[in-house]
Amino acid sequence: MAIETPTPVPSGTAGPAAVPAPPTLSGRARLVLLVLCAAQFMVALDFSVLNVALPVLGEDLGLSRSGLQWAVTAFALPSGGFLLLFGRIADLYGRRRLFLTGLALFGASSLLATMAWDPASFLAGRALQGLGAAVIVPTGMSLLTTTFPEGPLRERALGISGTLLSLGFTTGMLAGGVLTDTLGWRSTMGLLSVAAVTVLVLAPKLLTESRTPERPKLDVPGAVTVTGGLLALIYSLSTAAERGFGGTDVQITLVLGVALLAAFVVVESRSAAPLVSLPMLRRRTVAFGNLGGLATFSMMSTIVFVLTLYLQDLLGLSAFGTGLVFGVQGLASVAAGVFAPKVIGRFGARRVLVLSLLGQGLFIGALLGLGEDSGIWLATVAVSLASACHLGAIIAYGLTVTSGVPDEEQGLATGLATTTQQVGLTIGIPLLGVLSTTQGSLFDGVRLVVTAAAVILVATGLVVGAGLRRAA
Repeated sequence: MAIETPTPVPSGTAGPAAVPAPPTLSGRARLVLLVLCAAQFMVALDFSVLNVALPVLGEDLGLSRSGLQWAVTAFALPSGGFLLLFGRIADLYGRRRLFLTGLALFGASSLLATMAWDPASFLAGRALQGLGAAVIVPTGMSLLTTTFPEGPLRERALGISGTLLSLGFTTGMLAGGVLTDTLGWRSTMGLLSVAAVTVLVLAPKLLTESRTPERPKLDVPGAVTVTGGLLALIYSLSTAAERGFGGTDVQITLVLGVALLAAFVVVESRSAAPLVSLPMLRRRTVAFGNLGGLATFSMMSTIVFVLTLYLQDLLGLSAFGTGLVFGVQGLASVAAGVFAPKVIGRFGARRVLVLSLLGQGLFIGALLGLGEDSGIWLATVAVSLASACHLGAIIAYGLTVTSGVPDEEQGLATGLATTTQQVGLTIGIPLLGVLSTTQGSLFDGVRLVVTAAAVILVATGLVVGAGLRRAA
């Protein structure tokens, strides 16, 4: 097994020696954790590594300014839309098998994006990357939660995974700027291809297959409605961020997305083998935990986005200087990842989730003190402390929504949790981006987004706290 337990103490031994030491990770378990976390880090890196390269990429491939958003949206649509489906398929047909398939698809599509010769080939590569990510994220998380049992071991594993997830997003912004300036934008996609191949070589030797004991039929109507609903909703919000909600396509897809998700709830209530178990959603830990996860991911990604605009366009900070600000943020996340499992072990995941959401909201609210021509130090300190709270919320939310869930339903639970994560990363910027465009200046827009994010986080923290207080 991947877990080492201490040798039992003879019954005749008295005193403190009779208390068994906590279980520790074996060398093989550390390697398994390394492989799974490397895959999650790679996907998080993909979310941000291309951001600073977009202007150069557009000029090289002939992609218009309005079309640049699709470099991000083409990835976000499938990565958010197919997570639940692939999480369930992995439960039924093998998590290891699907995880390896996702890695292969991600590596090949990254190579296609690297070698792209026109906008269509590049966007096709990005869409296939997103599809690969939709396979990797839920299967990787379910492999992690089924490998490491509930308790200190899982808390430590999720702590490391959450730290690398947050660090991957920050590292992507730094690496994207350096690679684009030195080797060109194609190197950002090439890096992802190399990373995928590396993990793909190591994974088969370390991971063991797991699936549910039974093989129920796949819930096809549920898969169609939830996937179609998420795709339509993400498309609508992403497009609205660029053109507003006045477009016919935006309005149609928004209504369609809501209708399909409503139909999904009806389908699941009648399905013999539902894609999402409604009794699971009725678990307060799952429902309110995912609400907290949605808020922390969506608001943090939005604040990073608007702060990038503020630092470069208003304060005139260089890309390298902006990278240093987010580098400090990354260090704060790493530190939080080290201490969060210990804090959770003492106070409990639910309490830490609530306090982290409240802290994240308060530190983001401190950004209202930014000025039109000064505020670098305030931005650095406030966003770093907010990121530390954000990391605590990520780990606590992962533990909250998976605790008490049997192994055969871990794919469902982690698929739902990672869908929340991906949708949160996707919808935050479009939703609040629309708010920022209603203001007369960038500075006013930044202040409005900061205010909205702080209020949403504090309100969510209070709601989650009230909901989890009643959980069994």
